[in-house]
Amino acid sequence: MRIDTGNSPWRPGIGGLEVMSLHEFEHEHVALVKWPAGERFQPHRHFGGEEILVLSGRFQDEHGSYPAHTWIRSPHMSGHYPFVEEETIIWVKTGHLGVG
Repeated sequence: MRIDTGNSPWRPGIGGLEVMSLHEFEHEHVALVKWPAGERFQPHRHFGGEEILVLSGRFQDEHGSYPAHTWIRSPHMSGHYPFVEEETIIWVKTGHLGVG
């Protein structure tokens, strides 16, 4: 599978987020997510965990601040309250980490 992310459309997400879906299979979801400057997301948990790669900008939550090129891996049922101060694009994968 190949997706030209430079020419694929962004779809509206929750709040001001824009999402470009890349892959889905059973509980696993992979997408690019564009966060507009000043966006705050609701506190939430991830069934099956979450991995994030910050592609541009700076992703933040109550656990830290993650500049571009930072990789974050969070276990099953981990939670956070993410936000950004500047426009930020992340690659995110959820639902693929062990639940045991």
